[in-house]
Amino acid sequence: MIGAALTRERLLSGKTLSALAAEAGIAKSTLSQLEAGKGNPSVETLWALATALGIPFSQLFESPDPGTRLIRRAEGEAIRAEASNHAAVLLSSSRGGARRDLYRIAMEPGPVRRSPPHPPGTVEHAVLISGALRLGPEGATETLAPGDYFTFRGDLPHLYEALAPDTVFALAMDSA
Repeated sequence: MIGAALTRERLLSGKTLSALAAEAGIAKSTLSQLEAGKGNPSVETLWALATALGIPFSQLFESPDPGTRLIRRAEGEAIRAEASNHAAVLLSSSRGGARRDLYRIAMEPGPVRRSPPHPPGTVEHAVLISGALRLGPEGATETLAPGDYFTFRGDLPHLYEALAPDTVFALAMDSA
């Protein structure tokens, strides 16, 4: 995913491999390997490349929006820092002009919480902290385990169902 994004952004900028590598302060061979999907770049390397390309860091992780996306706890591309014990997995970046509300929600097993559609363009993002949870658009729900991430259109009828006691999740709502 990062390799394809690097190639896309480099070509959009009109820069050669050599020019981008020089501006970012990395070896041309390193950039070539990254674009080929090989190697494990550090946060610092990716930040330098994004800066040299004049794009937000998160743009190196974007791909076409499939409408829903599920990231299990052990999945996602971890970006590790060189200078500290730090690893980050970008789950979602805010869209231009979007408004984001973030909630921590505690639920217990019982009746399903059904939500009517929110305004057009609303997208919901959930990360399960504890317990077990089923959620998503009616007919396209997913069951999450602790650490799983799921995003879905909030402008469709959707539901939340705690499947275990002490279910807690973080919910972000993006709206245009």
